[in-house]
Amino acid sequence: MSKGRLEAFSDGVFAVIITIMVFNIKVPPSASFGALAAVLPGLLSYVLSFIYVGIYWNNHHHLLQAAEHVSGRILWANLHLLFWLSLAPFATAWMGQNHSASAPVAFYGFILLFAGIAYFLLTRSLVAHHREDSALAISVGKDRKGRWSIVIYSVAIPLAFVRVAVAYACYVLVAVMWLLPDPRIEKVVHKPSKHI
Repeated sequence: MSKGRLEAFSDGVFAVIITIMVFNIKVPPSASFGALAAVLPGLLSYVLSFIYVGIYWNNHHHLLQAAEHVSGRILWANLHLLFWLSLAPFATAWMGQNHSASAPVAFYGFILLFAGIAYFLLTRSLVAHHREDSALAISVGKDRKGRWSIVIYSVAIPLAFVRVAVAYACYVLVAVMWLLPDPRIEKVVHKPSKHI
């Protein structure tokens, strides 16, 4: 099955997610920098979520570049990922409006956790669908970053009920881990062919 429609549909969903998040940003009530302080938590929540959506879009793109084809199982795994990411605008808005409250910050982590699990399952589905010696399987490897992300989110969620700032730090840590696409995929996909 061709991967083109999967990529096009996913790109459209990513674009809609970012658009909805932008619409949730509150504008300061007056034209002073002091008024900006009142909406700053919401703006910072948007920035963090934009970075996360960008990370997922970028890595999703690289992942599918390494894939040769997809199956029905992969389509469902991809929809599973897009479902959790589609909840990002809601979680972002709730956390932005209640930035120091434990429940919204924990819920944000819950969404990140299940998006991370869904991405991990998508990579496993793609690897299982391809040969063990395929470019995709080689580039994904053991996916340590994916596994560590899930562990950190799992720790951050209960920490949100103890120290909200520590939960935020965990979310930022994972984002920093993923800011650049995995270079293994680019090396394998764009490896120059050997001439005989």
